[in-house]
Amino acid sequence: MADHLRHVPAGAPPAVRRPSGLRHHPAVAPLGALAAAVAASAYLYNTDPHQSGHWLPRCPFNWVTGLLCPACGGTRLAYDLLHGDPVRAFHENALLLIASPVMLGMCVRWLVEGLRGRRWRPVLSPRAQYAVLGLAALWTVVRNIH
Repeated sequence: MADHLRHVPAGAPPAVRRPSGLRHHPAVAPLGALAAAVAASAYLYNTDPHQSGHWLPRCPFNWVTGLLCPACGGTRLAYDLLHGDPVRAFHENALLLIASPVMLGMCVRWLVEGLRGRRWRPVLSPRAQYAVLGLAALWTVVRNIH
C-alpha cells in the first residue's frame, strides 16, 4: 500500500524518512566546499590580488564607503599564505590570520564528521556571538583609524 494511504494509529509519531542517495550524504557539502577551496586556491595562486586587472571582485563595503571591513585583505592574505609569506599576510589582515587556525579546524571537523556519516554544525552561544560581532566591529574601527 502507498505510504500516504497507510493507516497510522492515533497518537503515533509519523514515520521519518531520511533522504536516500549519495547527494544527501553528510560528506557531500564539506567535500564540495573543499573542492571549491582547492579550485579557488589554484586560481588565486596564479592571480596576484596586489596587482590590478584581475577578475577578483572588490569588497562591496569598501567600494561604497571607502573604509576597510573586518574581512578586507582576506584575498591578499590567502595569496600571501599560498606563497609562503606570513608576515605580509599579517599586514593584510591580522585578525583573519589569527582566526585562521580556528576556522580551518572547524572546516576539518565538518569534513571528518561528514565522512563519518554525521552532520555537524558549529553552535555559538549568544555570548560568543556577541563577542565575535563586537570584535569585528572593534577591528573595523581600529583598522580604519589613520
